[in-house]
Amino acid sequence: MLIFETKQTLNAHFSANSLRNFSIGFVPTMGALHDGHLSLIKTSLENNFTTVISIFVNPTQFNNPDDLNKYPKDLDSDIKKIKKISEKVIIFAPSVDEIYGNKLENAIFDFDDLDLVMEGKHRPGHYNGVATVVKKLFDIVTPKNAYFGEKDFQQLMIVKKMVEKLALPINVVCCSIFREPNGLAMSSRNERLTPKTRNDARIIYEILQEVQKMYSNPLIPIKKINDWVKRKFKTLDFLELEYFEIAEEENLRTCKRKTKFKNFRAFIAVNLNNVRLIDTVSLK
Repeated sequence: MLIFETKQTLNAHFSANSLRNFSIGFVPTMGALHDGHLSLIKTSLENNFTTVISIFVNPTQFNNPDDLNKYPKDLDSDIKKIKKISEKVIIFAPSVDEIYGNKLENAIFDFDDLDLVMEGKHRPGHYNGVATVVKKLFDIVTPKNAYFGEKDFQQLMIVKKMVEKLALPINVVCCSIFREPNGLAMSSRNERLTPKTRNDARIIYEILQEVQKMYSNPLIPIKKINDWVKRKFKTLDFLELEYFEIAEEENLRTCKRKTKFKNFRAFIAVNLNNVRLIDTVSLK
């Protein structure tokens, strides 16, 4: 296992070993790794000559400074988790100055309105922050394949749109959601949950599973599903609904009525004891 903290040393290693002549797989993370992250790393290891994992908490994508301050950071723990699955990886763990220099600011991207709904609507500027750091990391690592989790589906589509608009020679790969035994989607934010709230959070996936059942019934319209979700949350005093949307996978436009000619997905964001959680499921 090799760990680099600067672009210069990483690039020197790539050049000395001619690694850019081979397939590089890239897993960008903000640390606080869980089994979902590790599954991305395993997928990259299986499909590329070299795998690079970045561990970098990007300050420009946080709307709330308190969220940034509370974000769990433990590089030694992350390294130990990676070692358990493979030591044949490269870890890139730069400082904020190494990535941004003296200009801690976002680039502005055209996402064809993908950033104006759901997460983008509730976290203005968030996706410009995400795309800014991902583009910087892509430029440094020069991957052939980059791996992202399905849980952050809107982020996945944002990255794909950026790659398309900039004509980057990178394949963006979507990897399935990993869930805890009670169904809660794995997330670094889960570390901030107590045992009780972690158990309470199982209801999020249970609601989405019920949405899947309702959607599969041709007699139940979209409006009825939306109304049911809103009513359900009114009965849950421990859980605050931020948004629930049924939207097209391709463009994230709100679904008004079912059609077999498009792929749809349910998206949800909630607040549980001051911890913000998101989840998503495909609908058929």
